[in-house]
Amino acid sequence: MKQTLDLRIGQHLTITPQLQQAIRLLQLSSIELEQEIREVLEKNPLLEEADHTDGEEAAAEEPAEAVTADEVRDDGEGDADPAELDWEGDYEPAPSSSGSGDDDNDTNFEARNSRPTSLRDHLLWQLQMTPFSDRDRLVAIAIIDAIDEDGYFVGGVDDILATLPDLELTTDEVEAVLHQVQNFDPVGVAARHLGECLDLQLRRLDPATPYRDAARLLTDPTHLKLLGQRDFKEIKRLTHLDSETLGPAMALLKGLNPRPGSHVSTAPNAYVVPEILVKKRRGSWRADLNIAAMPRLRINSHYERMIQRGRGSAQDRFLHDHLQEARWFLKSLQSRNETLLKVARVIVDRQRGFFDHGPEAMRPLVLHDVAGEVGMHESTVSRVTTNKYMMTPRGIFELKYFFSSHVGTADGGTCSATAIRSLIRKIIEAEPPDRPISDSKIADLLLEQGINIARRTIAKYRESLSIPPSSQRKSLV
Repeated sequence: MKQTLDLRIGQHLTITPQLQQAIRLLQLSSIELEQEIREVLEKNPLLEEADHTDGEEAAAEEPAEAVTADEVRDDGEGDADPAELDWEGDYEPAPSSSGSGDDDNDTNFEARNSRPTSLRDHLLWQLQMTPFSDRDRLVAIAIIDAIDEDGYFVGGVDDILATLPDLELTTDEVEAVLHQVQNFDPVGVAARHLGECLDLQLRRLDPATPYRDAARLLTDPTHLKLLGQRDFKEIKRLTHLDSETLGPAMALLKGLNPRPGSHVSTAPNAYVVPEILVKKRRGSWRADLNIAAMPRLRINSHYERMIQRGRGSAQDRFLHDHLQEARWFLKSLQSRNETLLKVARVIVDRQRGFFDHGPEAMRPLVLHDVAGEVGMHESTVSRVTTNKYMMTPRGIFELKYFFSSHVGTADGGTCSATAIRSLIRKIIEAEPPDRPISDSKIADLLLEQGINIARRTIAKYRESLSIPPSSQRKSLV
């Protein structure tokens, strides 16, 4: 086999580390971006948080427009002010008010509420606050250990007896302790089945609550099964309740929580920070960056001057490399914000009807429409609209909410799928409770408004709204 050396000249695209960083920042949510910035600040001494007052002055000078990436200097000369971006200062939790660092018991309310709590921990804490004998306390712990995450006692009295044989317990003793645990928070906890869970909640209501006693009749497992089958005639026969009483009793029952333990979770509360603010100014809707949610960073001027006076030492090279990384990070950050603002303003301009009249006025909008207007690829628009939120007078929405497919109308035009979902919801909300409207009838009503849509599409949109079919929506008059 003959070996040869061949030189060729060609062109190909390479994604540089800087471009990779810009793409990654583009797809981060505001909360993820905050975490990313904290990590960069820890690693790069050339970056620092700008003073809050600096950010306010910058915001006062330019409240809505983003600073271009070119304003971040590429050279290391001169003593001009470093590039600054808006930054939300780190949140520092308040120190504990506990007087002793050795006191770890859960009776410290502030310490207990400062960390996520499981249902088991929550119940054990209440157990400590409740007067129990040592014997009953062991039984209560065994009961709590047999409660699932929804709050139900999934064990049995016999299981508790088998777990604690040395105590020589009786069934009545275990039942008595179980009833005490059932008085714990959340209301309805430690129930053995759904009916008991609902009954525990009803018993905690004021006895004068209208229809309370009638609702308690419905918690019988047999009656609950009939409710699920919507066999109201048989329910009225068994409970001797008339329609005027059964309807409000069912409404009271629906207001209870069938999974009381689900409200006590180890997961932290999820929250979002809107990066875009939409307001009406001089008769037109305008989108601006949320300055409070934007990073406020700058180059450390002290280290920058050290680099300018440097003589090529290893320390100078270290600082110079970090200076370049800091500048690239600032550019990537600014590019992200500029792209986000461009896309948001196109969305607001295209969906003016939504801000004026609500979801029914939503226009069809796809990624291609926005990408063509801002001069970007559809994948870039997809990244910048994922997990990014917009605060409007109508609420907080993810940017992706404003995109919807086209649906044809009778006159040859198009209608937004989001607008159709809103119309379907309004039609169903206005239907007679005892005569729910079928999907076919909804299709006919929409056709009268010039929207030609198939019944199966109506069903798909209805299911996406978590609305059951007409057969399951029927209720008493």
